[in-house]
Amino acid sequence: MSASSHTRSNWKQSPRSHGGLKVYLGYAAGVGKTYQMIFDGHDAVRRGVDLVIGYFEPHDRQDTIALAAGLETVPRRVVEYRGHRFEEMDPEGILRRRPTVCLVDELAHTNVPGVENPKRWQDVIALLDAGMDVWTTMNVQHMESLNDQVYELTGVRVRETVPDWLVKQASEVVLVDLTPEALLNRLRRRAVYSPAMVPRALKGFFKESNLAALREIAMREAAHEVDVRRSASEDTEQREDLEQVPARVFGEEPKQQERILIRITADPMTVAVIRRGRRIADYLKGECLAVYVCRGTDFKDVPEKERRTVAKHLDFARNLQIETRILEARDEVGALLDFARRNLVTQILVARMSGSGWSRVRGSDPVERLVRKARDLRVTVVGRRRRVDG
Repeated sequence: MSASSHTRSNWKQSPRSHGGLKVYLGYAAGVGKTYQMIFDGHDAVRRGVDLVIGYFEPHDRQDTIALAAGLETVPRRVVEYRGHRFEEMDPEGILRRRPTVCLVDELAHTNVPGVENPKRWQDVIALLDAGMDVWTTMNVQHMESLNDQVYELTGVRVRETVPDWLVKQASEVVLVDLTPEALLNRLRRRAVYSPAMVPRALKGFFKESNLAALREIAMREAAHEVDVRRSASEDTEQREDLEQVPARVFGEEPKQQERILIRITADPMTVAVIRRGRRIADYLKGECLAVYVCRGTDFKDVPEKERRTVAKHLDFARNLQIETRILEARDEVGALLDFARRNLVTQILVARMSGSGWSRVRGSDPVERLVRKARDLRVTVVGRRRRVDG
């Protein structure tokens, strides 16, 4: 691990009944996230902490396997699916054991169908709610709001994601870093994947340009998480020191909080707009809203295909902890602007319309009308991706 560096961010939390989350964040398989987590686990055990491994994915990496052998591990449960046997983490077994700290590898993992929770991160929430501290590993490309950005950079669509709000609730984020050159050397030495997988990995995801881009994203995300926790700590201290002081003493009005409004439609591009809005709101420390306008009808009367797609987009927004609304109005643009002004929105995000320019010539493109009529509001039009999912 001499080639790795670790950036830590500590966030002093108020007393809580639920457990704390610690995330070991990397940018690719093989940078050393699992090894570092287990290494830190040994250090905690030496300090008298009651710690177990809830799930560990060895990937045939002998140094990590040897290191994990020294820690107590809760047995996995066996799940049968379509005639095959799979091993998954056993949350019930961990809850019965009830350690102080539980190590859980690969937070973004999708469980085998038939398991209570479809995602491992949902299992982790159950452990946190039971009062345990959980240490876990994930790569930055699995953060939901980064999905489109990673696809644009690498051409690889990451299918397993973790909602950003879960990472942001972590009390500590550890960036486990390794240079792309060192990681590629590890890969060629067969220290990351089995020999049969190495050639394919080198031609695909493990291109040096991909790794460099992902590493930059991971560093930026870790720096942002450090800043968020530092700001939260400073804000708490200021409130404690100044909560009795009238605001007028400072001689200025408080700054308006940023509020992002996302226009929801049945256009597939809406998913990318939702992700963009969530990240903008997070970086500006603001709020995020999403609105769908039923043009002159009740939502249940919207054509079935459009209704199903819009409902899916609204659910996706809620999963990213975005407040959603459905409005009924004949004038979609007027309804959006009225809602924005009544709710003190500072920026509206919309997807660029697809198709020919005929609607714009006729002046019927709602995006064009929205931009013209906004005046006091900033409207950001999100362009369509050049890549096509394959």
